[in-house]
Amino acid sequence: MTPVFEDAHLLVLAKPSGLLSVPGRGPDKQDCLSKRVQDRYPEALVVHRLDQDTSGLILMARGIEAQRRLSRLFETRQVHKRYLAVVHGQPEPTAVNEAGWHTVDGPILLDWERRPIHIISPEGKPSRSHWRVLQSGDTATLLELEPVTGRTHQLRVHMQSLGHPMLGDSLYAPPEVRALSPRLMLHARDLGFPHPFTGEAMAFSLPVDWSAHAPYSALFGAT
Repeated sequence: MTPVFEDAHLLVLAKPSGLLSVPGRGPDKQDCLSKRVQDRYPEALVVHRLDQDTSGLILMARGIEAQRRLSRLFETRQVHKRYLAVVHGQPEPTAVNEAGWHTVDGPILLDWERRPIHIISPEGKPSRSHWRVLQSGDTATLLELEPVTGRTHQLRVHMQSLGHPMLGDSLYAPPEVRALSPRLMLHARDLGFPHPFTGEAMAFSLPVDWSAHAPYSALFGAT
């Protein structure tokens, strides 16, 4: 797997939809991004993950010290991520900030009996996401999303909680919305962070040609 960027300390990679970030349980779930990368870069270590069905930019460390420093950047919210998503319906306008972002605050909890499903619950971990409309269609909306916290399935759960699940979402969308796309319409487009050793501002973007109008994307495959 060829990185989007590499240096002595880190790798920035483009994960396709359908590929696990790390190995799962069972022999049929051993093929994953981390294994493919480690076949070429044995010192590469996981720093964060994307859901199996989410595509886009992901970061890996080269060595223990790089992993420690990059993990610290995530913990202190110095890593900035933006996603694209196509959701069902037209989200209702709410109060926005000066940049036009709406905010979803909803604590997220694993539904143990239905795992890996997560739900909004007062007993969950505090979770916040920002969203804004890029394009509106008759049955769908193209959104830009920015997670403030980093909970499992956060963006998917937050949009579903607003009544606007993502197209192609096998976990959180009803069958008729799931059927609108052959893949989950969620893509990690932008990734920015200070370099863990030099402090230099690093910024990467992996655009996709998505639309709020059917067929929503002409490039399903690896993207």
